[in-house]
Amino acid sequence: MQSSILQDMPVKIPKSTPIRQLSVFLQNRVGSLMALTKLLHDHSIEVLGISMQDTTEMTLVRLVLSDPEGAGMLFIEKGIPHTDCPITVVELSESDRRLTHCLSVLLAAELNIEFCYPLLVRPGLFPLFAMHCDDVDMAAEVLSSAGFKVLCQGDLSR
Repeated sequence: MQSSILQDMPVKIPKSTPIRQLSVFLQNRVGSLMALTKLLHDHSIEVLGISMQDTTEMTLVRLVLSDPEGAGMLFIEKGIPHTDCPITVVELSESDRRLTHCLSVLLAAELNIEFCYPLLVRPGLFPLFAMHCDDVDMAAEVLSSAGFKVLCQGDLSR
């Protein structure tokens, strides 16, 4: 009874909370991605960003979600192995703030990008670029100092 009450309560996410990415390994079978997104949808969790790497044995799916905490609990409940890591998401708003400038700022700070992908949502109607660098906090700091808007979980969550 108590767990259903907790599920119905809205989750308040502090504005400054870093964006969390959940990574899930799926069996390389037809429909496995659809089953995962349906499970999330059925629990009112929106997919805001997605990246896939496919091999013959398995698929690695990286997800930015509207409720990463709830999704993590759901994955544990359903026995879905997953990992969680902070990522940096930057808004590419002005012509001088495009991808090349973003990458040059990271290069000047000697930060390596381990993986990256665009997001599906555009809160300010500008492109959003998600990345995981070898030092996520420093990446957010140097990009913010260079004039980029670095988003937090509260900017994306409901």
